[in-house]
Amino acid sequence: MSERSGYRSGVPCWVDLSSTDVALSARFYREVFGWEVVFDPRPDSGGYGRFTLGGRAVAGVGPSFGEGAPSMWNVHVAVDDVAATAAKVRAAGGGVVLEPVQVFEHGWTAAFRDPSGAFFMAWQALEMQGAELAGEPGAFAWSELATRDTAAAKVFYPAVFGWEVRDGGPGAVEYTEWRAGGRSVAGMAPMDPQAPPDVPPHWLTYFMVADLGATVAKVRELGGSVLTEHVSTPRGPVAVVADPEFAPFALIAPDRR
Repeated sequence: MSERSGYRSGVPCWVDLSSTDVALSARFYREVFGWEVVFDPRPDSGGYGRFTLGGRAVAGVGPSFGEGAPSMWNVHVAVDDVAATAAKVRAAGGGVVLEPVQVFEHGWTAAFRDPSGAFFMAWQALEMQGAELAGEPGAFAWSELATRDTAAAKVFYPAVFGWEVRDGGPGAVEYTEWRAGGRSVAGMAPMDPQAPPDVPPHWLTYFMVADLGATVAKVRELGGSVLTEHVSTPRGPVAVVADPEFAPFALIAPDRR
């Protein structure tokens, strides 16, 4: 297993689910990924819990952000100073949704929107570094920005996180890899022109699975939706699905070639 004890600045380190029905979500993801959930009993925790796999923290879960807010998966990027990151977001034309706040002894967090409206979060670790397992079946594997303005994103995210941009070669499908310290850490693709105008730009969370077909079938069986059945990518076959509360996420299987 790819166990992790820390993350460099600029690397996505944690994902969590804001759910309109936390109990339903806990049951769904237990069946899909084999996750258990442990909730923080402190009154100030807001009902936040951690999903674990084999005793290792892999993701978080908590109530959705305010009345009427949809269920969604959120990506957190590791930073050395979350207050400085908030200043960079503002200077680059983004917005601060949640000002930096300390989360008990775990660390500091803040939430932002990029200039196109895509929501993302930052994490400055104290005792909690992030996911303790990544890149293995049942764990977080990749994050990808879908946006209608890739040119603006290529200015904004390097200004905020120091990311380098690597684009596909001439004639290739338009795709960008975000790199930090010379390593690919996330991706970006233009939104489908057929996407309804009310679908905002967003970050999509990918989870690794051992058997893509079986996992897609399990999502259907448990009341989820299948948005994209099976797409071949350089990283392996991918399906895009949504849980019963309509929070979209992606599944990726190892490339067996």
